[in-house]
Amino acid sequence: MTAIHVTDLVKHYGRIEALRGISFTVKEGEIFGLIGPNGAGKTTALRIVSTLLEITSGTVEVFGYNVKKDPDEVREKISYLPEEAGAYKNLSGKEYLNFMAQFYADGKDVREMVEKGISMSGLEERITDKVGTYSKGMTRKLLVARALMMEPPLAILDEPTSGLDPLIQQRFFSLIEEENRKNGATVLFSSHILSEVQKLCTKVAIIKEGRIIRVDDMETMQDTNYKKYRVALKEELKAEMFGLDGVSDFKIEDGEAAFIFSGDPNVMIRALADRRIRNLTIEEPSLEEIFVRITEGGGNE
Repeated sequence: MTAIHVTDLVKHYGRIEALRGISFTVKEGEIFGLIGPNGAGKTTALRIVSTLLEITSGTVEVFGYNVKKDPDEVREKISYLPEEAGAYKNLSGKEYLNFMAQFYADGKDVREMVEKGISMSGLEERITDKVGTYSKGMTRKLLVARALMMEPPLAILDEPTSGLDPLIQQRFFSLIEEENRKNGATVLFSSHILSEVQKLCTKVAIIKEGRIIRVDDMETMQDTNYKKYRVALKEELKAEMFGLDGVSDFKIEDGEAAFIFSGDPNVMIRALADRRIRNLTIEEPSLEEIFVRITEGGGNE
């Protein structure tokens, strides 16, 4: 079954075109990432799917319900976590989870839901402290737990790891994977960090300036395998030393060759094996650099 079907979605804020006819489909049980830089249109798209924004044109359906015509039915199917969400500061973490569970339980066992939320939050003894005493990261952990404890058919998460340290981010990924595996939850989440999407998603859409420039399953996306290389040799650097297919943005600066390589890193390592290497650095390119590569390569809509 199709969980989300977005067709030719357009959203204007006055003269500003936030979304310019985007289309994508999320299958039930899929973990789908919407990735792009700040201002690309990610949050606008998620808010529309969550029934919180009016559509300028196009259609959005969630489990067969039209977000414009059937918003109440859509809301029964989703749990939405905004990027800048907050919790009631005068309540303890446990009281907050209990309040939200009673609000959304709809026949489910409130106590069981709260216990699940407490376990998911990982706040341990701090769960009984006032939310107002929490750090940003602790508050975010509480909110992620709130979004997932309800076992929604569709969890919509906007930059969910914002404010979380790497260790807690990994816990969040585990929670998402567990909900997906045990309860078949469909997940739509946004991020501007490519590594997050690579760790979690089964499918990803790249959005830039209100347009989707590529939609692919994660395995295909990872096969592109963009990496930034900086190489210093104990011999004279020449451009022809790095003339492999997949090399782009080549330049020599400060005595080092710098370039982006798309392909199997083992191919590059073998090509460098006969050189007298003084220093070699391989790192992830920025999201913008990847976008440039994909755009130049004619990404699909």
